[in-house]
Amino acid sequence: MSSQKRIIPKKIVVFASGSGSNAENIIRYFKDSNIAEVVCVLSNKSSAKVLDRAQKLNVTALYFDRDAFYKTNDVLHILEDTKPDLIVLAGFLWLFPSAIIAKFPNKVINLHPALLPKYGGKGMFGENVHRAVLDNKEIETGITIHYVNEKYDDGQIIFQKGFPISSTETLTSLTEKIHELEHRHFPKVIEKLLEAPTID
Repeated sequence: MSSQKRIIPKKIVVFASGSGSNAENIIRYFKDSNIAEVVCVLSNKSSAKVLDRAQKLNVTALYFDRDAFYKTNDVLHILEDTKPDLIVLAGFLWLFPSAIIAKFPNKVINLHPALLPKYGGKGMFGENVHRAVLDNKEIETGITIHYVNEKYDDGQIIFQKGFPISSTETLTSLTEKIHELEHRHFPKVIEKLLEAPTID
């Protein structure tokens, strides 16, 4: 008598600080997947739209403050209870604590709106990045997905996708192109990581 193995989706926890368009995109991408599902969204801003987006899609949404993140193990304990296979930073602006990184080695990834190592580091997020790219007259930009370590935007690169910057590029058009790349590639990279044995 053979027993058939039941496919249990891998668990994704998303951290976000803002509106959460990437978080929503990831939730929707895995909604009917047998590979993975987003089980929780955490934000360091109680007013962040990402919390509303998650709740509307029936995903647990939690807010935490700086003390819970850096001075206590409250957030770490939430993650230990959840047992995520992957922790995804999607527009999350705080430096990740080393205790969480140590507990979940090679299971924390981040999306950055530039081609690292250029335009990374503290304060380099969103329009700050795009404005710097345009001010420096770069000929190319793009997105980077990388593992998270104890420094901003410093971990091993997993995936990059670039595109040429046109002579008529504006802050608005550049932002739109970056968002399109993020939405197209981020869920697929997550899916590939969760299929790989190194993430099991």
